[in-house]
Amino acid sequence: MKTAYQRILLKLSGEQLAGKYEVGIDPEVAGFFANEIKRVLSSDCQVAIVVGGGNMVRGAEVAGQGIRRVTGDQMGMLSGLINSMAITDIFEAHQIATRCLSNIFADQVAEAYSYRRAIKHLEHDRVVIIAGGIGRPYFTHDTAAVNLALELSCDVMIKATKVDAVYDKDPKKHTDAVKITNLPYQQAVQDEAIKIMDKAALGLAMEQHMPVIIYDAMKPGNTLKVVQGEPVGTTIK
Repeated sequence: MKTAYQRILLKLSGEQLAGKYEVGIDPEVAGFFANEIKRVLSSDCQVAIVVGGGNMVRGAEVAGQGIRRVTGDQMGMLSGLINSMAITDIFEAHQIATRCLSNIFADQVAEAYSYRRAIKHLEHDRVVIIAGGIGRPYFTHDTAAVNLALELSCDVMIKATKVDAVYDKDPKKHTDAVKITNLPYQQAVQDEAIKIMDKAALGLAMEQHMPVIIYDAMKPGNTLKVVQGEPVGTTIK
């Protein structure tokens, strides 16, 4: 099966994992992603995943009222780790060889992340789920995803969303919102109306020429289409 990419990094959001629940993890959604990733693996594409923690704790939002921003961000990293642990078990229940590596010290529940360990797992066709962002405060999971995509020599970073692409304004609020298929890095960074990713992540992608694809991950088959190079969503490059 022809693929445009041999190694991808997929960024999943915690909100997507919550599914029908306000907080926590919806096993049906995680199972859906397992089946989607299975199809990608069958096309001989290696997969690394970063999972956010927004279904539990957002560091910037909980900071204040006595909670330091650093502590809030660490709580967000731990939320991402919880999600990563759940995804690892659910993927393995779907017969997908998976390893959870953590950028925060959590040896009892995940392997410590290292570049060489992650590469070795990828080369053995295991899905590598990287938890804890990059282990430092003030960096979102989006920025961590771009950083890790670069470190692991991925061909592209793809961000799973609930919308089908990037628009020039919020399509939920504006009926005249225009879909953007191809978006230059510079516009993505400078246009304040484009909020699909934080600007630090986009700036890093621009600086290092890492292409980013924003797409609707909840449509069956879309992730495989992205890997095969079909025009799905918005490509930022």
